[in-house]
Amino acid sequence: MLIIDAHLDLSMNALQGNRDLLSSAYTIRAQEAGMSGKGRTQGTVAFPEMRQGRIALSFVTLFARSTGRPSPHSDYASPIQSYGIAQGQLAYYHALAEAGHVRIITSTENLDSHIDDWRTWENETADDVNDDNTPPLGFVVSMEGADSILHPSQLEVWVNNGLRLIGLTHYGPGRYAGGTGTEIGLTELGPPLLTEMERLGVILDLTHSSDQAFWQSLEHYNGLVLASHNNCRTLVPHQRQFSDAQLRAIFERNGVIGAAFDAWMLQPGWITGESRNDSVTLNNVVDHIDYICQLAGNSRHAAIGTDLDGGYGREQSPSDLDTIADLQKLVGLLEARGYSTDDIAAIMHGNWLRFLHDAWG
Repeated sequence: MLIIDAHLDLSMNALQGNRDLLSSAYTIRAQEAGMSGKGRTQGTVAFPEMRQGRIALSFVTLFARSTGRPSPHSDYASPIQSYGIAQGQLAYYHALAEAGHVRIITSTENLDSHIDDWRTWENETADDVNDDNTPPLGFVVSMEGADSILHPSQLEVWVNNGLRLIGLTHYGPGRYAGGTGTEIGLTELGPPLLTEMERLGVILDLTHSSDQAFWQSLEHYNGLVLASHNNCRTLVPHQRQFSDAQLRAIFERNGVIGAAFDAWMLQPGWITGESRNDSVTLNNVVDHIDYICQLAGNSRHAAIGTDLDGGYGREQSPSDLDTIADLQKLVGLLEARGYSTDDIAAIMHGNWLRFLHDAWG
């Protein structure tokens, strides 16, 4: 089954992490032998495994914070530095496209053409998931944290270069809104950026918003919203997850929530850097998908947004996942919960396709 993954930090891994994603995850692990650092030798995402797993389309990030709390390779000392890093990440995606490895998807026309190519390939190679003759991977360019947009009036330049989704913030006090771990709402820059986003048709990703920023964003932005990689606060109590009220607000906007695969977001009490992932499995992911479906009363709002390469690897992923190709295991797990083929197809790719059509149509 074709899959759409709504959150991968590919450029950060390729550039800040110095990983050649054209090589397999196994080759990258071997190259990192002896290296220290979170996720080293444990990576799960590279282009060969994405093709093997039939990840036809991904929302891929530009990621460069500038919160006033500098941190190597993620949070920069000034917005101008953040801008430079994000521009480099965008150039990386364009270079991949020029080389024929990927397609940057910006409209319903090239979205439909791209998915048709993948469906044709899938029908012709149904028994050979290891076929290397796949079409190019499809990328929708997203921004995780808007700090690198120097001022709201600059947004149109980013859009002209392919940007289609923005999450205002990440961890900490972003330039446009408070993020995870804060009780800060929108800053002075937030409402003008949201106005520009709505004017230009840029989709709002509510992931990582503080509770205050979440509700204020909905007051200032009338377009379609999503949560690209977010789980359920009722199942794993933490401000990073969304409450039932927040999930329902996304349903009311015809939005979609992508289930995230980070172990601490899947199991209550899991502590990053201390807990083992033995008891965390893909069934925990299905728990969150199922919770959203039950809360909504249908399968129209649940999807996938793995964040599998978000600064960690196998050590912080479901224990029965070796690489991103194992997303195909979700099909059987959803079948075991009683989901129909149509519902499973919606969760695996259909809901994101519908959402993009609604947003771009």
